[in-house]
Amino acid sequence: QVQLEESGGGLVQAGDSLSLSCTASGFTFSTIDMAWYRQAPGREREVVARINSAGNIVSYADSVKGRFIISRDNAKNTAYLQMNSLEHEDTAVYYCRTRKWGIDYWGNGTLVTVSS
Repeated sequence: QVQLEESGGGLVQAGDSLSLSCTASGFTFSTIDMAWYRQAPGREREVVARINSAGNIVSYADSVKGRFIISRDNAKNTAYLQMNSLEHEDTAVYYCRTRKWGIDYWGNGTLVTVSS
């Protein structure tokens, strides 16, 4: 059974940094691409960053480029999202996502609140 569990969210001030983790189980983590999404109140869920299975190809939404860093540790079955220079507009529930056998799997999300 594929399971994803996010952690690391919290309340921070604008300009602060925060690191999120996504721990995976139920599949061979090192063979699957991972992504972070977020959903702000009243808005659609949007992709934030993606990373391939080997961890050497990444991409970012324009809104976070230069501030966020996605990474992974395949030995720990964990993906990370380092968020720097946080802005009020980054306030959202952050989800990790993977896709296996044509099925999308999501974690329950972790709330990040950035006070201005």
